[in-house]
Amino acid sequence: MTVLLRKYVALARLHGWRADLAMVMAGGLYALGFPPVHAVVVLPVAFCLLALAIDHATGWREAARRGFMFAMGLYSAGLYWLMYAILLRADDFWWLVPLASPGCALILAPLSALSAGVSRLVPRGTGRLAVLAALWTLTDMARVYVFSGFPWNPPGSVWEFPGLAGDVMIQPAAWIGVDGLTLLTCLLSLAPLYGRVGRLACLGVAVLWIAGGTLRLSSLHDTYDHNPEVVLVQGNVPETEKIAGNADVAIFRRYLGLTRQGVTQAVAQAQGRPVVFAWPESAFPGLLMEDDIARPMITQAGRGAAAGVIGTVRWLQDDHHWRNSMVALLPPDGMPAAIYDKAHLVPFGEYQPAFLPFHVVPGEGMTPGPAVQTWHLPDIAAVGPLICYEVIFSGQVVDPHDRPAWLLNSTNDAWYGNSAGPRQHLAAVRMRAVEEGLPVARAANTGISAVFDGRGHELARLGWNRQGVLVHAMPDALPCTVFGRFGRWIPLVLALAVGLIGFWRACARANVARDSLPVH
Repeated sequence: MTVLLRKYVALARLHGWRADLAMVMAGGLYALGFPPVHAVVVLPVAFCLLALAIDHATGWREAARRGFMFAMGLYSAGLYWLMYAILLRADDFWWLVPLASPGCALILAPLSALSAGVSRLVPRGTGRLAVLAALWTLTDMARVYVFSGFPWNPPGSVWEFPGLAGDVMIQPAAWIGVDGLTLLTCLLSLAPLYGRVGRLACLGVAVLWIAGGTLRLSSLHDTYDHNPEVVLVQGNVPETEKIAGNADVAIFRRYLGLTRQGVTQAVAQAQGRPVVFAWPESAFPGLLMEDDIARPMITQAGRGAAAGVIGTVRWLQDDHHWRNSMVALLPPDGMPAAIYDKAHLVPFGEYQPAFLPFHVVPGEGMTPGPAVQTWHLPDIAAVGPLICYEVIFSGQVVDPHDRPAWLLNSTNDAWYGNSAGPRQHLAAVRMRAVEEGLPVARAANTGISAVFDGRGHELARLGWNRQGVLVHAMPDALPCTVFGRFGRWIPLVLALAVGLIGFWRACARANVARDSLPVH
């Protein structure tokens, strides 16, 4: 064991390309903590190595370089699944396949470099470690401002284990959000480098974390008085079929058949609750708003339902822009009752960043909608529609002036294959349920469709690469959470407080050490 520890510390003392390689490997190791692996045991191994490497850097520039290389390993490994989307257009962009995740890492890594470099300016010790944890949290929160935002895989999401253990560990997100969990994760990951008192404090935090999560989970119970019975239609249409465009009629018929099956089942078990059926993102193979024949066919297939929510694309004649939309149709003639346009577009997928010297987005890309909204449909509890990617934005999924009773997320993860990507996306949905105290229904084209209650507890799921329907009653909303009321201000203030306390402690210890030097 002693020999292993010496070799471990020796890695932190490397310089030049050897240090860069060690940091890339440490970042890649850190990525194993995210869903679906959840190897949280690797977090202190990787993050402590980064902290030690910062300590042994010759200055802030070298420390920033080590943070940059750590992030290159973290995001290159953690986002490996991006290559699946490019493989679907490999004839045009085959050369981008090995560059997809490293390219994203190159864009995100400067934020990590900033946190590592600035922390190196703080005197060495536990104070510097606290500053590093705070800065890492703040720069991770800042990822919402990179292009249209890319806050994928915040470190706080590593605790979303399947089942009861994960339910317990994510409950504090109702107070401090996933960014607050990120701060705690960073602080606890550095525990091996603290002194005895610091390690005992970390143990106390962990005990309180588990106790608080258990208490919240056990004290809140689901009721089913107001929200509807949902039918989530999972057509399991490969993206290659959608791109080819020669199976549109067959795809439409498949969704109609599944809708009939699901609504029939839902009406039989709804016990007087209204029934809502939902198709995934862009499930309709055409322009739904311009198809006066298809809309009545859809509502007739869902006979007995109070409404159907269909994912489609829209072409706006007035401004000549494409929108990624959800449309609510009412029986009996499929009259559009509400339209929601996706507010957060996927960079490099749905819109083209201006700095790219080559074109990767089909056509002219899409135009974002104005903001999240709440739908008030006849006889149905208020619902907040969310399309795919925008569910990953903590604190930005609910209209703060019009809180819905439940959330409906439609998505198409077929682009990313049977990889970690769809699992990580599902984890984000679960975290939003806890943060807002709202149940969430998720309709996914190829899976994973699921229903979560306001505690983030999974009530039902339809797995990956399966065709079928998921029918389940939506539980009622929980009271508005602390995080739902104040949003990301809470983790922001916490991170700033930890950083300032760490800086003060580090400076105080440095002054004491200087004053204790012998006078000659």
